[in-house]
Amino acid sequence: MVVMVTQTIKTTYALDIETVRTLESLARRWNVSKSEAMRRAIRTSGSLPTPSREPEPLAALDQLQRVLHLKNDSAARWAAAIHSERKTGSQRRESRGK
Repeated sequence: MVVMVTQTIKTTYALDIETVRTLESLARRWNVSKSEAMRRAIRTSGSLPTPSREPEPLAALDQLQRVLHLKNDSAARWAAAIHSERKTGSQRRESRGK
């Protein structure tokens, strides 16, 4: 008979109440200790595909423009209006400071 030794490391984690209740529920359902339930849950989640990275800023902007159906001419008009508003606000602040 071959006996396999599993090395364990004792650790301490702070878990919220809902997570502890879920862990306890899993342990009861699987008829194992909470430690074993946590090991199984971690192993299972480790085998799931990782979510894709967040898009780069310009890629995110391109995607937003596609979703909004924003065309170059309407974007240029919007940018000009914003520039004008900022310039007007800046002139007002400068005139108050004198």
